[in-house]
Amino acid sequence: MDFRRIEGLPPYVFTIIDGLKLEARRAGRDVIDLGFGNPDLPSPPIAVEKLAEAAHNARNHRYSSSRGIPNLRLAVANLYQRRFGVTLDPDAEVLSTIGAKEGFSHLMWVLLAPGDAAIVPTPSYPIHIWGPYFAGADTRQVPIGDGTDGAGYIDRVMEAWELGWPKPRVVVLSFPHNPTTSTVELADLQRLVDWARDRDVALVHDLAYADMCFDGWTPPSIMQCDGATEVAVELYSMTKSYSMAGWRVAFMVGRRDVIKALSQLKSYLDYGTFQPIQIAATVTLNEATEYPAELSGIYESRRNALYDGLARVGWDILKPKGTMFAWARIPEPYRDLDSIQFATHLVNECDVAVSPGVGFGPGGEGFVRFALIENEQRIGQAVRGIKRGLTRLTTG
Repeated sequence: MDFRRIEGLPPYVFTIIDGLKLEARRAGRDVIDLGFGNPDLPSPPIAVEKLAEAAHNARNHRYSSSRGIPNLRLAVANLYQRRFGVTLDPDAEVLSTIGAKEGFSHLMWVLLAPGDAAIVPTPSYPIHIWGPYFAGADTRQVPIGDGTDGAGYIDRVMEAWELGWPKPRVVVLSFPHNPTTSTVELADLQRLVDWARDRDVALVHDLAYADMCFDGWTPPSIMQCDGATEVAVELYSMTKSYSMAGWRVAFMVGRRDVIKALSQLKSYLDYGTFQPIQIAATVTLNEATEYPAELSGIYESRRNALYDGLARVGWDILKPKGTMFAWARIPEPYRDLDSIQFATHLVNECDVAVSPGVGFGPGGEGFVRFALIENEQRIGQAVRGIKRGLTRLTTG
């Protein structure tokens, strides 16, 4: 039997490194996994307590609302007012999603159809590239740069739209960016919003790392731009900000007709997240307001440990201002290897697992991504393994 939508998917290259890691661990080697961006820090205690409490109430075991319970949507609106100074209508401009990937994927279904096109960054978080394809649309990949050029991506988006045909209906962006850690400032987002308003282009901003920021820098929300609610929607997730990855709690906010359209589709597809999770998320957003900053401080320390350690062994990488990742160009003595070969070498010779850059699209070739999911001591151990295994760095 032929299967639809999955036949064109490329091999999931991350499984190659994962298989090597598991094989090495079965052989008794201590491989430090800095590949998969799976948060290792605990969820807020209040979230766990409220989940348990709500789960004991049988009334919460029934179907919930796919839009999200009213108090949860109100908590999100309050978060945006508190965090960004943005006023949102919780009934018309806020929608709960079962994680950001679900919200993004189904959003593409209501915005795109066969014959349509979307502009997405390359390299990119894979669902940003493949979500439009699943909707039958064309994806036009625009280089985001090496991790320092968020404003340049916006310029290149505008140029690609003017040159392309048919004109793309959707522009996807995500800052701070996974995997490159690129950042953008509010003035550049405003340029994009002004441009989109003149062209009836829908902007989709995935703000997955809204609260994971370093060195005193704060990521902007596209909702802070004048006129944003006319053209843009934004995804905000509790996955990274509150270390609640497995809970699958995220939100889409912004343009009313887009929120309404996605809500209508979701009413046919799901009954929302388990209601005790929604209740726990509501209380967490309202009462654990300092938790994201606490987590950010921990990740900043880990970033410093990795950045400083690699510099000592002769591997200079970009110092990220946000996200839980580091985007590293393959060091010059090893550029005869592609990203899969180099990541394989790191597992086999250094006992360190990372993500090959090509797994994020062709624009990621020549890079690997580190995830800051181990403490400083384990990161130090990884650096020592890299020093031991990358002999060309120490002898070249």
